[in-house]
Amino acid sequence: MEHHVYFWLKDEHKNEADLATFEAGLDDLFKVKGCTGGFWAVPAKVMERPVIDQSWDYATTMTFPSVEAQDIYQEDPDHYVFINKFKDWWAKVEVKDLERKMK
Repeated sequence: MEHHVYFWLKDEHKNEADLATFEAGLDDLFKVKGCTGGFWAVPAKVMERPVIDQSWDYATTMTFPSVEAQDIYQEDPDHYVFINKFKDWWAKVEVKDLERKMK
């Protein structure tokens, strides 16, 4: 399964030092037990179209071998280190979890 998270940062944290700190925090998320891959990203500079939302600042896509593994990740203390450190930095967060259903 894939776990996608979109972050909108508060304006006061959109400075070089805070962005570097946030990016290091994102890097650490991929070290949490259960995560088997993924990356963090910023909006791609694609052609503007009505269906494209580029309002977010950062996103992660994380891969887990199962929904259960992702559930365990959610309760991992290292996941909470990230949340507790940065939750006051977020103006908004959206999560979109995907479970593959290919035939």
